Amino acid sequence: MTKYIIRRLLGMIPTLLIIITISFFIIRIAPGGPFDSERSLPEQVLQNIEAKYHLDEPVIVQYGRYLFDVLRGDLGPSYRYQDHDVNFYIFTSLPNSIILGIIALTIAIVFGISAGMLSAVRQNTWVDYTTMSFAIVGISVPLFVIGPVLQWIFAMNLGWLPTSGWIDGDYGLKTLILPSITLSLGYFANIARLMRSSMLETLRSDYIRTAKAKGLKNSVILFKHTLKGALLPVVSYLGPAFAGIITGSVVVEQIFRVPGLGKFFVQSSFNRDYTLIMGVVIVYSVILIIMNFIVDIIYSFLDPRISYK
Repeated sequence: MTKYIIRRLLGMIPTLLIIITISFFIIRIAPGGPFDSERSLPEQVLQNIEAKYHLDEPVIVQYGRYLFDVLRGDLGPSYRYQDHDVNFYIFTSLPNSIILGIIALTIAIVFGISAGMLSAVRQNTWVDYTTMSFAIVGISVPLFVIGPVLQWIFAMNLGWLPTSGWIDGDYGLKTLILPSITLSLGYFANIARLMRSSMLETLRSDYIRTAKAKGLKNSVILFKHTLKGALLPVVSYLGPAFAGIITGSVVVEQIFRVPGLGKFFVQSSFNRDYTLIMGVVIVYSVILIIMNFIVDIIYSFLDPRISYK
């Protein structure tokens, strides 16, 4: 196991390098630039600005310079936000996205696994149909519909919760409830459906039939023998889901005015802010790679048939 962990950790380096390289050149190849606007700048002014940010150098030289800065932990200056560098904007907004993402994913995991198990145990009953119908709604209805509907019901009509804001405002932790629920619904639906199908398959396995034949209690069979095997597809899904729920909460952050990473990702795309786009891509890639690595390690604990040598 130790050799496998070291090998995987070392394997992350070329993977991240390939992602940075491809992203860097795709952004540069795309038409337009960070200083393009409706009103063109004078040629001399544009040349001075490009010289300041080394954009007048050959692309391969820019790539080498950027890669050297990234290795030092410097994601570069923002071309549009002059007050601070990219590190500041990402690492002041990323914690907010992580807080929202962890809460939303926790809600999705707890209720998704519970709903999937209940649906599998009560297969083809009203419980099964109701749970899966709710899951289909969570997958089908987009977040930009769910969010405003929850705001209308719980904030505007009932007055229980604020429409928007963040935990450092007047409403405190109450501001987390609506965006967390909104963001968790899609992931809850996927986890519930995965858990149901995996649970049904595991319940029909030979070793479960053997456990039943030995006269073990249903609760023991369900939680000690069935649950571990049924969790494998869910755990596999949670790796990219964790990365996606943090950096993919753009819509929710805009609806509920959460000062997270999504705001900068959207604005940097419109502004063609090369360094800020690259910074967000690198952060997302690192989270995704690390979570997939953790998932592989958890696999070996859930299923003794899986071993890494």
